[in-house]
Amino acid sequence: MRLRLKDGQGSGRRTGGTGEGVGMAGAAHCALSGAVRQATARAIAITAAGLAAAALPAASARAQGAYPDHPVKLIVPFAPGGTSDVVARLVASSLSDALGQTVFIENKGGAGSILGTDAGAKADPKGYFLVLTNGAAITTGPLLGQKVSYRPIDDFTHMVMIGTFANGLVVRSDHPAKTFKEFVTLARNANGTYNYGSAGVGSAGFLTGELLKQKANLKMTHVPYKGTGAAINDLLGGQLDAIFNNPGVAAAQAKSGKVRILAVSGAKRLPDLPDVPTMDEVIPGTVGEAWFGISGPAGMPPAVVSKLVTTIQTVMASPDLKAKLIEQGLTPAAMGPAEFSRFLKDEDAKWGPVIKAAGITLE
Repeated sequence: MRLRLKDGQGSGRRTGGTGEGVGMAGAAHCALSGAVRQATARAIAITAAGLAAAALPAASARAQGAYPDHPVKLIVPFAPGGTSDVVARLVASSLSDALGQTVFIENKGGAGSILGTDAGAKADPKGYFLVLTNGAAITTGPLLGQKVSYRPIDDFTHMVMIGTFANGLVVRSDHPAKTFKEFVTLARNANGTYNYGSAGVGSAGFLTGELLKQKANLKMTHVPYKGTGAAINDLLGGQLDAIFNNPGVAAAQAKSGKVRILAVSGAKRLPDLPDVPTMDEVIPGTVGEAWFGISGPAGMPPAVVSKLVTTIQTVMASPDLKAKLIEQGLTPAAMGPAEFSRFLKDEDAKWGPVIKAAGITLE
């Protein structure tokens, strides 16, 4: 250690040696005091750094525990008033109560739900922007050639698949087929003269119809509509032999005696229509359902994702919410991220060959 002495300390020689000894002692004391001060400063710095490091996990936990500290937006890529909008609002209301912050709806329809879904993919990933995802935007739409500016899997954090919608195969009450099996037989023997209507090319009803045609070896002509309202009118007017429609809507018309629901396209019979068989019971492999999920942009903080997944699944387990969703025709599922991801892969693998065999693409 290099010592710098004050002026006069050890700079001159004294005959008695006492002065030199005092000078060296003073220098040693000065050096020792400096070393102690430096060591103390280092110890304080190390201690402070250690305390700061120890405080980081607690601060991080507090930050994570604070989510959400302001309202959360759920983008619904459809116009207000439809079934998808009602389902989203029911889930959002329950989430608001569970999270302690308002989860509000922004309807952003257009391009078959592509516009709103795109907005969800490009939103800030901190957890305050979510999107109601669906098959038309994530799986079947892209398979049909729908142009999207996002990657259906990689540009999203797909958190919870909340449920599925089956379609009902509906005929007029005076149709000669009284059962689904009879309808298949009549359609097979009709030499291509049977037709069916749906809410449009790419809709779940259209895809279910194409799936049925391929699995049952039927020749039926698809007639697309912009929504099912006009399709119902044409069915009742005799221009259509059948339509694929929301079973809940069809059930209300069936009560009036105007139509008959021959089968539903879900994996299981619907609780509200226990006497109506699934198509799969007669023609194996004919499960065709629409689905809805809650997703966010890619890159969301893992702690936020975990909290949202847990909270969504918890509210989905509520008997009250389940009953309300079932009233809308939804079969609740509440699949977590891993199961949701497998479901999306299975949907691609299922509908890809159907769409290819049908030879239909969206313009």
